[in-house]
Amino acid sequence: MPGIGLSSNAGGPDGAGVGPDAVPHVFGSAAIAPVAQPLDETTNVKNINLLIQLRWIAVVGQVLTIGFVHFVMGVELPLMPMISVLCGSIFLNVISQEWLRKQTDARDRELLMLLLLDVAALTAQLYLSGGATNPFVSLYLLQVTLGAMLLNARSTWVVVVVASLCFGGLIIFHRPLALPPEMGDHLFQIHIIGTLICFVLDAALIVVFMTRIARNLRDRDNGLAALRQQAAEEDHIVRMGLLASGAAHELGTPLASLSVILSDWRRMPTLANDPELMEEIAEMQADVQRCKSIVTGILMSAGDMRGEAPAVTSVNDFFGELVDDWRMARSSGTLVYENRFGEDMPIVSDSALKQTIFNVLDNANEVSPLWIRVALERNGDQLVLKVSDMGPGFAPEMLANLGKPYNSSKGRPGRGLGLFLVVNAVRKLGGSVAADNRPVGGAVVTLSLPLSALAIGAHRHVR
Repeated sequence: MPGIGLSSNAGGPDGAGVGPDAVPHVFGSAAIAPVAQPLDETTNVKNINLLIQLRWIAVVGQVLTIGFVHFVMGVELPLMPMISVLCGSIFLNVISQEWLRKQTDARDRELLMLLLLDVAALTAQLYLSGGATNPFVSLYLLQVTLGAMLLNARSTWVVVVVASLCFGGLIIFHRPLALPPEMGDHLFQIHIIGTLICFVLDAALIVVFMTRIARNLRDRDNGLAALRQQAAEEDHIVRMGLLASGAAHELGTPLASLSVILSDWRRMPTLANDPELMEEIAEMQADVQRCKSIVTGILMSAGDMRGEAPAVTSVNDFFGELVDDWRMARSSGTLVYENRFGEDMPIVSDSALKQTIFNVLDNANEVSPLWIRVALERNGDQLVLKVSDMGPGFAPEMLANLGKPYNSSKGRPGRGLGLFLVVNAVRKLGGSVAADNRPVGGAVVTLSLPLSALAIGAHRHVR
């Protein structure tokens, strides 16, 4: 009956801010972001931590059980050998905790090794306290249950075989208990009581720790599902990027031809003497130039120009020039720019990020041509850009599906990709996108970006 062997383990919008021009900004960064470590291995770390917690419970339980059996029931136990096994379990736990502090991942073999060590500790304690006649021998089933939850099939069968061999060996090899003579008449009742205590303990540990192991496994599965969704979305972006990049190459030649023809028209005497025609030709040239700049932006992003020729600027200069360029290109004076960033800092000028913000502003201008506000702020190590408008706002279903493709209120073919692309582009920089409706009407799109991703030296790693 000594409490032996508890050393087990457990563990086990489209709305404000995103228009059809959103395509260019993500081509150079559409590859799947690397995961810091495999989800299976981070889950193993959590489960090893649970094993360590359970082993501490086992140590306390063994101390209490050995003390009760030896000093209260009067059963002579080999205290020094049993205490030595306890000290070994404590030492193993301390070493495991120190190892865990330095690790961010763990493989199945570490879990298997810990489970086998616990089987060995349980076997040693049972050997010293009656072997297979000890009612606590059923704790082997806890080890097998843990293995089935935590390990692959092959490793689980290793635990089953080792536990079965240890059980069989204890039938033959063990140190008999020196029971007091007065216990001889009540031996069966005492054994049944010990079996009941072991059953209750086993059931409680299985419920408590298996629930926690199952939660860790659900977290892992949810993480895997999120990665699959992200991979599917990024594959969608890559396909669109390839199509848009090819279209940009095809459009380059006719746009260049149009630019040459318009320049020739400006020099023709019959047209040069007509002010109205000259004004219209100037507008056409401006539009052609605008189309050429869009095509150039697509090709720059597709070729990952950021990594090839980064330009050093600062936060205030980058966003100030961005707002000025947008106002000039759209001939719009309705944008209100508020810079509350504070102390300036150097960053790399990112054409993809500039195009992303242009898309947000374009769509805000589409739904709210009379007023747009851009607010630049700093929140700790985050750069926060808020684009507000006075448009109709977001429908609830759009907010619920934020960042999903073809989620649009415009009801026109091909719409609904803008915010999807913006969300993915910002996510590649380690940031996030949020959207909400303003209490006074209209919507606000918030882009949060880590300053470390924009800082000089980081641009080569964020593609």
